[in-house]
Amino acid sequence: MLAYIWQYFYSFFLRFCLKWLLRQLTGRCELQRICSGCAPGSVRTTRVEYSLKNSKNKVLRDAVNMKVDVVKDCVAQIMREKNIMEQKDLVFKVSFQQCLLQISGYNTLFASVENLRKEAFDSENQQHEEMLLKLWDLLMPSVTLESRVTKQWGSIGFQGDDPKTDFRGMGVLGLVNLLFFSEHYTDAARRVLSHANHPKLGYSYAIVGINLTEMAYSLLRTGALKRHFYNMVTGEPQLHHFHQFYCYLVYEFDQFWMEEEPDSIMDFNHYREKFHEKVKGHLLEPEVALVLNVDPNN
Repeated sequence: MLAYIWQYFYSFFLRFCLKWLLRQLTGRCELQRICSGCAPGSVRTTRVEYSLKNSKNKVLRDAVNMKVDVVKDCVAQIMREKNIMEQKDLVFKVSFQQCLLQISGYNTLFASVENLRKEAFDSENQQHEEMLLKLWDLLMPSVTLESRVTKQWGSIGFQGDDPKTDFRGMGVLGLVNLLFFSEHYTDAARRVLSHANHPKLGYSYAIVGINLTEMAYSLLRTGALKRHFYNMVTGEPQLHHFHQFYCYLVYEFDQFWMEEEPDSIMDFNHYREKFHEKVKGHLLEPEVALVLNVDPNN
């Protein structure tokens, strides 16, 4: 209760007074002070985002939910609202626009990922089928798939004879992520698959990969990936940046699993959660940038 009262007092009175006082002393609004005092990256952008969300000005509050294509207009409108003269602060416009591109780009990225997640795998969709068969060819180049529905799919970690049933939870997003890793880091993907087929420490490669897609998706949905993307991408993050983060998860989880040496695949949920907490811990670091440190296809 006391914490709630303090938060209310700070948000609606003390913070406003501090902002007013600093503006009188420096001649700059809070947004200007943030943009001039912070280097590009998550610290600057998250502070700008917090300032906008907690502003008493509706124009500023609405800026955190704007579309990417209106960022320039929004910057101009906010500069008018805050009486910021471009000729007196040459750095602000560029820095602030970069922050807004990152903020709005994150929202757009989530919408794109969500669309893929909601798209069900369709056996009648030629593109879906081609992606699935390409995944097999990349991971099992020396083995010919006998038919579309076959027990061979178990070799790369699907549960049944037809992989389409395994994509129900994450939709096409699960397949797109698996294929992206196999296309862009083919050798690494094959090494991970070989670990997954280990006689003692093995796990279902494709099923775990889809599970890690859910992890990446949930981190994106909750905003936990903001610091990572704000540090990694100077403008608006794109779909391939999300796929790159997924590749990091897959590779690092495999390393984690092999180092932990679980007694049984039945312990998967325990180790999955342990890995999840480890990743979330990294994502709290201001300078976080989770990159897969292996050469593509090497």
